[in-house]
Amino acid sequence: DNDDTVFNVLEYVRINNIKKLLFASSREVYGNSEKATYTEDEAEIKNCESPYTASKIAGEAFVHSYGRCYDLDYVIFRFSNVYGMYDESDRVVPLFIRQCAANETLTVFGEDKLLDFTYIDDAVHGVISVIEKFDSIKNEVYNLAYGSGTAIVDVAKQIQKEFDTTNEVVIESNRTGEVVKYIADTSKLQSAIDFNPKVTCEEGLQRSIAWYKEHLL
Repeated sequence: DNDDTVFNVLEYVRINNIKKLLFASSREVYGNSEKATYTEDEAEIKNCESPYTASKIAGEAFVHSYGRCYDLDYVIFRFSNVYGMYDESDRVVPLFIRQCAANETLTVFGEDKLLDFTYIDDAVHGVISVIEKFDSIKNEVYNLAYGSGTAIVDVAKQIQKEFDTTNEVVIESNRTGEVVKYIADTSKLQSAIDFNPKVTCEEGLQRSIAWYKEHLL
């Protein structure tokens, strides 16, 4: 699981005297509250929504502890709904694309669910920029996301539009353990590396669908 993997990686780093680490955490660490937009200092254990959330918080704690005990420099990224090329998983964007291609029903869990979708190119650009400036911005946590929210319902409808399908969109209740609203405050990363994501959710979905049509569908 997440915790075992993080611990094993950190032990490998320690034993082999590796002094730099990037850790991929998640927006899940913020859980649910009355807020929609979060800065890096607003992750609280009491808002854990699921064991997955807890594992990501624990992973961050492991990284911080190894930094203190073993002179390890690190950067922790909190990613949010990265999507785009090469993803063949059951995450919401590739799932909806496959379902629209087959004219199958789309199920949206949470009519008001609003999340921050990050196109893969922007995520990669952010990571590479951090690597290039690592020594001047290390030992910090950064939100890496587009910086605005898109409703899951709107994602489903745009994918429908791109495929020109007539399949049904069914709205179900939010599932236990899921974050309902999240928008990243990316100002900290912007200050650190002049991070300025370029690809809106609308454009990113168009690019993603084009890639899936050419390579997978």
